[in-house]
Amino acid sequence: MNKNKKKQKAKKGTFARLIKLVFSRNKVKLILVLTFMAIATFANVGAMSTIQNVLDEAILMFENNSTDFSGVIKLILTMAVLYSINMIFTYSQLRMMVSVGQDSLLHIRETLFTHMMGLPLKYFDSNKHGDVMSRYTNDVDATRQMISQSLPQIISSVFLMIGYLVAMFLTSWLLSIFTIIFSGLLILVTRIISMRSKKYFIAQQKNVGALNGYIEEMIEGQKVVKVFRYEDEAIKGFSKLNRNVANTGRISMARSGMLIPITVNLGYLSFAIAAILGSLLVLSDANPLTVTGLVAYLLFTRQFTGPVNQMGQQLNFVQMALAGASRVFEVMDLEQEVDNGTVELVDVEVNENNELVESNIKTGNWAWKTDEGLIRLYGDVRFDKVNFGYDEDKLILKDISLFAKPGEKIALVGSTGAGKTTITNLINRFYEIDSGTITFDGIDITTIKKSSLRRALGMVLQDTHLFNKSIKENIRYGRLDATDNEVIDAAKLANAHEFILKLPQGYDTIITDDGSNLSQGQRQLLSIARAAISNPPVLILDEATSSIDTYTEKLIQDGMDRLMEGRTVFVIAHRLSTIKNSKAILIMEDGEIIERGDHDQLIDEKGTYYQLFTGAFELE
Repeated sequence: MNKNKKKQKAKKGTFARLIKLVFSRNKVKLILVLTFMAIATFANVGAMSTIQNVLDEAILMFENNSTDFSGVIKLILTMAVLYSINMIFTYSQLRMMVSVGQDSLLHIRETLFTHMMGLPLKYFDSNKHGDVMSRYTNDVDATRQMISQSLPQIISSVFLMIGYLVAMFLTSWLLSIFTIIFSGLLILVTRIISMRSKKYFIAQQKNVGALNGYIEEMIEGQKVVKVFRYEDEAIKGFSKLNRNVANTGRISMARSGMLIPITVNLGYLSFAIAAILGSLLVLSDANPLTVTGLVAYLLFTRQFTGPVNQMGQQLNFVQMALAGASRVFEVMDLEQEVDNGTVELVDVEVNENNELVESNIKTGNWAWKTDEGLIRLYGDVRFDKVNFGYDEDKLILKDISLFAKPGEKIALVGSTGAGKTTITNLINRFYEIDSGTITFDGIDITTIKKSSLRRALGMVLQDTHLFNKSIKENIRYGRLDATDNEVIDAAKLANAHEFILKLPQGYDTIITDDGSNLSQGQRQLLSIARAAISNPPVLILDEATSSIDTYTEKLIQDGMDRLMEGRTVFVIAHRLSTIKNSKAILIMEDGEIIERGDHDQLIDEKGTYYQLFTGAFELE
């Protein structure tokens, strides 16, 4: 299913889907809300109907020259009671709908986040983070406003319209027919304007997402912005996106804003025509409509157009909410990572009979759990004629074949875009290959559960990411059940223990803003410790020592050397001095391996690697 079809699917039936979601979680509350609305409507219409009786009673007193106000007082007290009932039940249903709205907001965000965690990496690579965040904030909050405010008012308006219409029919069925026809005209106008303004509300929400994405990008890149004096250009870019938001907002509100004056004036026109027709009926002997009946009918008419106007006002918010909900459902409809793997990774130990058995302790020995039994995991990784492209029309890797035997260090060297990082992404199954096979200890990785496969792979990347938690918890991300002693051991292996102890709270120091309170080298050391604690048989190092000072580089290199002992290692590096001891060095260009061999072999061949090592030319 292509992207456009997915978007159409997300938008189709958005309102019905949203209502179904809300009702499925709040059946009892919503039934009570509808009941309260019905009671409030009955009380409201009943109080208005009492006005005619008050007028009739007053006229009768005047005709009989009576001073007995008991009947009028009883009717007024009846009105007071009915209005009090209306107020109590209206307040109750509004409070309950606020609860429903917040619960729905909670559920939508949890569902969205849970679903998003299962999306393939491609989604996050192709969408700005600010736009993704906008779906959690602007879009979801617009949906909440509709659920807790706009929708209850619209439903209440429908109840009131039905109630007043019944009262109007009981007063004069002939005038009521005119009102129904006029109401049909109002509904038709409302629908036409709403449909025409819908696309502008959707565009507005998209533009808000784009603006948030730009803001997030500029904030993250403030150092670059200031160093290269990009402030003016950044402001121009922001102004352009901000104007897009303002323009679509202006158009959408202007289009939908036409509803209010149109419905209000049509209401006034309806009232005037009803007054004229009613007066003619009162003067006609053939119709039983009385003067007090006409007064009551006109009051009903005036009250009847009020809910219609309210509906017109709330439709603006409904359109915005549906635009936001369609963007939320668009993400929820995206296909999650497909994992058909059945092979599972388990911790094992060797028993007295020299047999592999599952272990409840972390022994550092791992095995694949298959139908045939336990298969010891050593870390033998092989590519066989692998082809892959991020887009169907363009291959990034072309007929790649390589192997890394257990404990070997394999280096990948090449220009930017040559396909080095793509190889590591395929080992992790962040992306699925187009053709060929990748095996792990002889097992096709497509048959391995992704969670197990990734558990067997440790990664240390150039761009480290640390979470807003303590240093201890950040290291423990590598293995959530690790003890404090294991965390400390991993830090010592990575050469991070010494600098951690110098921090104000040591291992309990909270990392802020992705590690802004640490140096780049310190962040990298924590990244190595996080990989170390997972104790993986295969390790991937992607430019792990770039942009580091000489002293820190030595610490990092020592930590990585310890981490690499006894593991299969894939290293991506521009600094050729760090990969001289690799078992095999693969030179890549344009998605192909153009040279392979160890350092001495490649130097003797005097090819691309030789020219790179001797400085004849540099990597781009």
